[in-house]
Amino acid sequence: MADIKQLTADNERLTNENKELRKEIDRLRDEMIRLVSRNLDLSERLEEDVEMRRRTEVARELLEGNIQRQRNADLQDDSQLMAIIEMRVEKDRPHLSPDFNSDDLAEMLGVSRERLMRLFRKQTIHRTPDAYIDNLRVLAALRLLREKPMYNIATVAEEAGFSNVRTLQRRIQDAIGMTPIDYRLMLTRDM
Repeated sequence: MADIKQLTADNERLTNENKELRKEIDRLRDEMIRLVSRNLDLSERLEEDVEMRRRTEVARELLEGNIQRQRNADLQDDSQLMAIIEMRVEKDRPHLSPDFNSDDLAEMLGVSRERLMRLFRKQTIHRTPDAYIDNLRVLAALRLLREKPMYNIATVAEEAGFSNVRTLQRRIQDAIGMTPIDYRLMLTRDM
């Protein structure tokens, strides 16, 4: 009889502990749901903040670019604008992209295509901006032919900004009177 009373008391105690544990589990689950919701909210705010910072940085870069373009467009001194072109080309090397052309150069500087054409007619031996860009590519190709003898002609064309090997061959033939292969052979004979 005493064992049954003891078992009943133990059972009742365990039932009460079980109820308390269930209450604690429910409380912890509710707390976890609250924390997950809070974390999701904070995560969304963080993403919004990162996106806002990214947009601000892009806007700042655009604004600074527009200010620089406006300064360039306002330049009356052709020699200053030509110096800016040479600095930008040396720094950014946009001519190494086969798609880069005189319209891109004008946009990069923030001047009209007509202004750029007038500048080149007055200031350079290259009659057009496109001829200037081609000359930069030829110089880059000649340097690669000289400095990278392991490069094949297709690689040289690609790295120098030519759209294909045939264009590279024509431009170098026009510039120095020999093909890229003949130029490379001449360099190796002289060594």
